[in-house]
Amino acid sequence: MATVSGDQASTIGGHPKGLAYLSFTEMWERFSFYGMSALLALYMVKQLLLPGHTEHVLGLGALRNLFEFRGPMSNLAFASLIYGWYAGLVYFTPILGGWIADRLLGAKRTVVLGAVLMSAGHLAMSFDQSFLIALLLLILGSGCLKGNISAQVGTLYPRDASSLRDRGFAIFSIGINIGAASGPLIAGGVAAAYGWHAGFALAAALMLLALAIYLAGQRHLPDTRPSKKQRAVAVKLTAEERRRVWALLAIVALTIPAEIAYPMIWSIGIVWVDQQVSLGTQFGTIPSTWFGSLDSIGSIIAAPALVALWASQAKRLREPNSVTKIAIGTGLVSVSALILAASNLTAEGPGSISIGWALSGYLLMGLAWMYYWPTLLALISRAAPPAVASTLMGAAFLSPFIGHTLMGWIGSFYDQMTPAAFWTMDAGIALAGAILLGVVRGPLSKALDAGHKAT
Repeated sequence: MATVSGDQASTIGGHPKGLAYLSFTEMWERFSFYGMSALLALYMVKQLLLPGHTEHVLGLGALRNLFEFRGPMSNLAFASLIYGWYAGLVYFTPILGGWIADRLLGAKRTVVLGAVLMSAGHLAMSFDQSFLIALLLLILGSGCLKGNISAQVGTLYPRDASSLRDRGFAIFSIGINIGAASGPLIAGGVAAAYGWHAGFALAAALMLLALAIYLAGQRHLPDTRPSKKQRAVAVKLTAEERRRVWALLAIVALTIPAEIAYPMIWSIGIVWVDQQVSLGTQFGTIPSTWFGSLDSIGSIIAAPALVALWASQAKRLREPNSVTKIAIGTGLVSVSALILAASNLTAEGPGSISIGWALSGYLLMGLAWMYYWPTLLALISRAAPPAVASTLMGAAFLSPFIGHTLMGWIGSFYDQMTPAAFWTMDAGIALAGAILLGVVRGPLSKALDAGHKAT
């Protein structure tokens, strides 16, 4: 069980000081991650997969042969598959990172290990030859860092502080989205001015800054390193705890449709913007990579309003429960994709879609994310049995693992469909998820209420 010292219990605006350090750490980690991710698809299509580059990448030819089991594919399709598997595995490894934290190193040491691996991965992205090695390092590093940072946010709050915890995770998500918004803007600008590899090197530098901030805030974070006895004894859960675990895993599974439809804007969406949207302005042409920031900007804009709204609803005992919030967010993902689909109906040819359509769809995706993802993390941190809290937080990332991997596969069909049909399909996937959540939210909420009264 984590212990909270006086330093760890001190507050800023009613929230623990540790929240600020975790938020700033995650902000710069997300800067590096999303800055690199915004460049990734276009970098592959416009440079890495072209003659003169692709033959120098260690292992890339073998990987292409593996992916072409259904026949030869375009560079765009191959890039979509690589992006999907990379993004998916980034969200699969946190369950391993959670197990390492729960059973071996503790959350603090596991996060430090993850930050070091991610820094090495971003640096390796600065060279064509080490592209696949870089992706592997980033996957392993993110696995150690992601779930354990989120789990540490949960340990800062009493388990019965339901609404305060939701607001704490929403504030934590502001840090995520500031980093995610600034990363593509700045890294994309550096890449446009100095080349792709300069953008990747900047991501490495900011990852090291994230590590420095995390180390500076150690005294404000609870020590969750397992004892020798805890490492030696197998985890045993009561029947009621097992029911809670299964209910939480069911909710994680039901976020998969959102995690297919939403991240499509980071891979195929950037390519779609580059090809279809009119990016010329009186100040010059806007880099298409900057659109990788817009959903995060939407989240930043939405966060203060949502925190205030949920606090007001909680005072009046009218705040939607966690499963309902997740359903609302999934529905908003569908609406956002429909906006992108509708924009193609106005197109007169490549590069002719008004930028306002793309802005609207991307910004609304940010609001959708604020409704479903921070709420899911807060729900798990509150309802998970303490003995498996970090492991279950890691398990939450199985949803984006499956979703992002399927996103890459679905995205590989983009150049075989019209853009309008593709985005309509994307919207339909999210809509199906929202309907399923609406149907089962009552039984799932009841199952979690049985073990913890405040959901």
